Amino acid sequence: MSETTPGGQNTPPFKYDGSKPHLVKPRLRAIRGFGAQREGQQLLGLADARQISEKVVFTAPAAQFILPHLDGTNDLDTVVRKVNEQVAAAAAKQGAKVQGKLEREFLEQFVAQLDDAALLEGPSFETLLAKVREQFDSQPNLPPSVTANFADVLAMQELGQDADESAKAEIGGTKMREQFDKWIDEALKKSEKPSFDHLPAAIIAPHLDYGRGWLNYAQVYGRMRVVDKPDRIIILGTNHFGAGTGVVGCDKGFETPLGVSPLADDVLASLRRRLGEDGERRLLKDKYDHEREHSIELQVGWIQHVFGPQPGDVEGKHVPVFAALVHDPARNSGQSYDDMGLAFEPFVEALKQTVAELPGKTLIISSADLSHVGPAFGDQVPMHGDEKTNPQGVAARNNVVQQDQAMVKMIAEAKPDELIASMAWQGNPTRWCSVGNIAATLKAVDASPERTKVLNYLAAMDQQGMALV
Repeated sequence: MSETTPGGQNTPPFKYDGSKPHLVKPRLRAIRGFGAQREGQQLLGLADARQISEKVVFTAPAAQFILPHLDGTNDLDTVVRKVNEQVAAAAAKQGAKVQGKLEREFLEQFVAQLDDAALLEGPSFETLLAKVREQFDSQPNLPPSVTANFADVLAMQELGQDADESAKAEIGGTKMREQFDKWIDEALKKSEKPSFDHLPAAIIAPHLDYGRGWLNYAQVYGRMRVVDKPDRIIILGTNHFGAGTGVVGCDKGFETPLGVSPLADDVLASLRRRLGEDGERRLLKDKYDHEREHSIELQVGWIQHVFGPQPGDVEGKHVPVFAALVHDPARNSGQSYDDMGLAFEPFVEALKQTVAELPGKTLIISSADLSHVGPAFGDQVPMHGDEKTNPQGVAARNNVVQQDQAMVKMIAEAKPDELIASMAWQGNPTRWCSVGNIAATLKAVDASPERTKVLNYLAAMDQQGMALV
């Protein structure tokens, strides 16, 4: 086994220390697994589902049998016994011979490796978490992540793969603006009405990566290039990786290669006042979830391009932003999942009053993706192909579109309560990830069918049909 960081450097074997209680009975944190290959060998990659640790552990695919037993109740000898019994039973069921057994030495190395990557509960993770939170609290704005990666790619296309960081930083923002403008021109070139008449009260835009979602980003942001500039923007996103179980607010601004969007202090102050001491605590207790949450940052890049100062305008400032991640109100009747976070309705009511009473113009952005289907999300049938090559995939795709369109119709008709009720009744069959921020947006601005318009609907899928979003 080897442990590999994002930089690709292999490290030597790790030493297991039996004097540490958290290694004697290891408890695995929330992780995500993915397939990988190295030197022609198939591997299993394990990464932090909450993205607190940046380290990735690569191991043999058979290690997947170990993971469920790392629950904090089993010592290593018990894990070895249970895994070997499980493998033997599976082989017997198939009438096959057991190819190999789990040895304690391998398990000790694996556990030590997981601990080094802060993928186990214990001192290593706690130390890393404290460092991440200290860094978060020490800065007024969150540093760029996905937008910086995007700008780097564009810069390297211009300068070459070996360009140094300073050179990439110098032109990254410029290339990002150029790409956004190209996408806007392409998206709206045949539109009869390429601009809104005025600043909308709210928009719904995707939080797909720019490469897959650019057409829908451009469809809505391109139409706001000539409207009045908002005094503040509220972004409601999806909590993909964090610990928060309810609505999670942020007390920071956001930085991208295009500049800094400061915190909209007036929004946060109003919400604090209206939610009261307990509501404020619930709103901000998991604010660290915003550290690497892409559903917010992806919108900030477009906001800065459309509403911010243009190159050469040294006096101009970016529009202040407040961000919150909204949980799924179709679960637990809108309460937080564990009743410890901020519930849906109190937040929406406070937000609605805030928007109504603050002076000037406020734009709310719902950063939303809809269905997530395919084998990458647990489905059995790949989504690619045609009637001849994969009729089941075609049927599955059609079902997804029908489900999406039925739910989008409720959005267009400004029926957030019906959207929530329908998702709760159906069990959200195609895994919409943004019911919360969509419904909150519609409620906060008192949306009506006469004032609601669907601009575009787009699905993105990989060539193998593993994931359709």
